[in-house]
Amino acid sequence: MSRAEQPSRRAVLAAAVAATVVSGAVPAAADTGAADSGRAPTLVDYHAWTAYEDWCGGTAKGTRAVPGPRPGLVVGTALGSVDYTDPHTGTTASWEYATWTSPVHMLSVPATEAIASWNAHTPAGTWIQVEMRGTYSDGTDTPWYVMGRWAAGDQDIKRTSVDDQKDGKSAVWTDTFAIDDATTGLRLASYRLRLTLYRKPGTELTPTVWRLGAMGSDIPDRFTVPASTPGLAGELIVPRYSQEIHTGQYPEYDNGGEAWCSPTSSQMIIEYWGGRLTPEQLAWVDPSYADPQVDNAARFTYDYQYNGCGNWPFNAAYAATYPDLQGVVTRLGSLTDLETLIAAGVPAITSQSFLSSELTGAGYGTAGHLMTVIGFTVDGDVIANDPNSPSDPAVRRVYKRREFENIWLRTKRYNASGKLSSGTGGVCYLYFPARPTARQRTALAAVGVR
Repeated sequence: MSRAEQPSRRAVLAAAVAATVVSGAVPAAADTGAADSGRAPTLVDYHAWTAYEDWCGGTAKGTRAVPGPRPGLVVGTALGSVDYTDPHTGTTASWEYATWTSPVHMLSVPATEAIASWNAHTPAGTWIQVEMRGTYSDGTDTPWYVMGRWAAGDQDIKRTSVDDQKDGKSAVWTDTFAIDDATTGLRLASYRLRLTLYRKPGTELTPTVWRLGAMGSDIPDRFTVPASTPGLAGELIVPRYSQEIHTGQYPEYDNGGEAWCSPTSSQMIIEYWGGRLTPEQLAWVDPSYADPQVDNAARFTYDYQYNGCGNWPFNAAYAATYPDLQGVVTRLGSLTDLETLIAAGVPAITSQSFLSSELTGAGYGTAGHLMTVIGFTVDGDVIANDPNSPSDPAVRRVYKRREFENIWLRTKRYNASGKLSSGTGGVCYLYFPARPTARQRTALAAVGVR
């Protein structure tokens, strides 16, 4: 689990594509994307720029759009160079750069929170920065907030979130923009995202960004959520990995495997879609360690500012470093949404916090934990690959539907000390093919992801 008995950072915010569903019982919404029976009212707006036409829009300064089966954005002619001092190494280096700023996106749901996510290729000698600037419902603007400084590797810079960003109305906590006091009625009405692409001076190297987006949401304060009606019985065949067998390994990455729920969950779904690492890529891992790909995921999702592997966008970006895979961070509204995805063969990673008494059969409590939803029983209960398990075979769990839905979707709870704490309000990682099938596209669109 993720820092089981420690305060969550968000407390400050109040095996292959061909794997199929075992059962033939599929909800109509999963087939058509049009039926909304059992689906909660929309409280979330996820928007992304992914198409060649998208990259040709916006404001490009030194960048250019590239067409093809996976269109993206690259450095064309650099604007100049800038020095960057890595706060985690103290090293200062010069980097050429170019920028792209998105058009303004008007949120269909004026938001109290927003989370950016991106998919990119950053060869050695390159990295990217993602920023967001919004306009409040009162007409004033936020600063340009840094939502992440990211590279797939860790030799050029240390990927990092940026602390202490605030303007008296909002702040960024690791990976999440949040209105300081939602009770005032202030909301984020719109936003732009800015990409800065960096490369070593005098080279032709370039990052390539394929997807850039953000999820804005206005989830009300709630200790409980309405129960959804079961609609699917079936299970996807997803690899099972335990984080606990990695306890004590590479403590420089969030004190080792005991805290690696997020990268362990990510690796399960990456391999479900066929993602594999070569022996050369895993050569740095102690050969005595089982499942070395989990150690790799921990290293390359690690946020050097947060000092953890649970940065949500960094996990989605890591998934997209595998060929032909995309990753996004969003929020879903109910287990009906998860059923829609499972029916199309798309598993999901959910984030939740709970007391041991609130999730029957878990055997632990946590201030923040990620697990992979892979199906539903005939009674509608949740089948999850829970990485907080003593062994790989023990990872598959069945959790009561009502309990699981509530601990995942609520925004308020009481922690083990009886103090008011926060829940994630339905945060979810979705990983899926760069070229999804028609059925997958329909299911993703039904939950707001395009």
